[in-house]
Amino acid sequence: MVSKSGLVLKAQTKSERGKKHNAKLRQQGIIPAIIYGHKQEPQPVVLNEHDFAEVLHYGKKLLDIEVDGKPTKLLLKDIQYDHLGKRMIHADLVRVDLSEKVTVAVPLIFKGTAAGVAEGGVTEEHLDSIEIECTVTEIPESIEVSIKGLKIDDSMYVKDIVLPQGTKLVTNPELLVMACKEPVEIVEPSPEEAGLEPTAPEVITERKPKEEEGEEAGKEKK
Repeated sequence: MVSKSGLVLKAQTKSERGKKHNAKLRQQGIIPAIIYGHKQEPQPVVLNEHDFAEVLHYGKKLLDIEVDGKPTKLLLKDIQYDHLGKRMIHADLVRVDLSEKVTVAVPLIFKGTAAGVAEGGVTEEHLDSIEIECTVTEIPESIEVSIKGLKIDDSMYVKDIVLPQGTKLVTNPELLVMACKEPVEIVEPSPEEAGLEPTAPEVITERKPKEEEGEEAGKEKK
């Protein structure tokens, strides 16, 4: 559970293994996880799904977890979801030294409205996170990026993002993050442009009244 003193998860060592056992755990609201790193043996554990989701809601990467009652700090490395991408089914946690540097992906939070939008432009988002290197104690939950200055035909690249102090960029600085462009007008091609022959209009002749048809038929018999 999450302790009252802060966001501290409680985990227990998992003795049983296998897909069937893990499936039963998930039905009970328990997530299997693995702790590894620092040249120690991997340790399978279980976490309460609700409490784990609550901790992740705050965007934390460095987690305080009591493993079998022993407080420790672990870095969230990966989360696996079900085939619908909604429910967590497994987590990877890494042992860390608080002074060591790690590479992590940090989400980008875009602030403001691009100036080009007022001129009729539209924004196109190309990246929603970047990788940085920093010590585990300096991992930011997110990086705010202002897009107010973007006008039509302006672009923002990774190199334009102001990084938090104590962090180093790992992602390619030339990657496109956001662009503001004029909306694309979709024009339907004419039949000639599409390479199709125009269809001739159907000629509809006026149908004669039944009485006239009968008279003509009688004349032919005579």
